[in-house]
Amino acid sequence: QVQLVESGGGLVQAGESLRLSCAASGIAFSINSMGWYRQAPGKQRELVASITSSSTTNYVDSVKGRFTISRDNAKNTVYLQMNSLQPEDTAVYYCKAARYPYWGRGTQVTVSS
Repeated sequence: QVQLVESGGGLVQAGESLRLSCAASGIAFSINSMGWYRQAPGKQRELVASITSSSTTNYVDSVKGRFTISRDNAKNTVYLQMNSLQPEDTAVYYCKAARYPYWGRGTQVTVSS
């Protein structure tokens, strides 16, 4: 059974930081690319950051230089370090494994101005 459990969200002020975690089970984690997505109210879900099995990373332009994705294969966990958060980063954040059509419940990030 595939499970993706996101955590670490919260309410912060603009300029502050959060670190999201996503614990995966039931998948071949170490050989899968992983991605962090977000969905703001009234908007489509978008890919924010991804990391391959060899830890090559990619980011959407709006978060480059502020967000860092990383992974710990020993813990089957992918992280998203978010710095200099802005109100436009407010969304529910989800993780997903590239080869599996499953989503977790997400974690809410709210950034106040």
